[in-house]
Amino acid sequence: MRPSGGLAVALLLSCTPITTRPDFRPDPRAVVIILDARPERVTTALDSLVPAESLEVAHANVRDGYVETAWYDTQAHRTRHHEREITNLAATVKIRFWADPWVPGQTRLTVEPVYRPRYDPSRPERDLEVTAPKEHEGNKIAQRFVDKLKEKFGVPKAAQEEGRPTPPPSPSPTPP
Repeated sequence: MRPSGGLAVALLLSCTPITTRPDFRPDPRAVVIILDARPERVTTALDSLVPAESLEVAHANVRDGYVETAWYDTQAHRTRHHEREITNLAATVKIRFWADPWVPGQTRLTVEPVYRPRYDPSRPERDLEVTAPKEHEGNKIAQRFVDKLKEKFGVPKAAQEEGRPTPPPSPSPTPP
């Protein structure tokens, strides 16, 4: 018996790798922490913490464990919705959060604050992004998020030990 065309299409669509995460991995220099909470809880918390810091959420998806802020001018303390609004590239930051399952009940959170030192419309935005150094105000904002999440959810005992190695990169989540 031959399956109908509609059934074949439905089966094919049910396995497509649809995700709201960007098609690139976090920068290897991004901050990585382990939290005592499932990725869904961490993502939901970020969705409310980001506006509390006067930033806007540009993209968020609890199922994918991903949150991204809009560009934020750290000197003017304003969100910039369009590239033409960005007047100070070095002070304007975007923060991305990847919340991945670690072990049952824990999340491996990657926090990536980036800025663009230059503007070039001929290149993709990601190619121009640089991880904000520790002294950059964007990195300090990202660290405040990390501190608030650690306070809210806690850090596993093993992750608190001095000299703990950074967790290895986790594979991209597989679609259902």
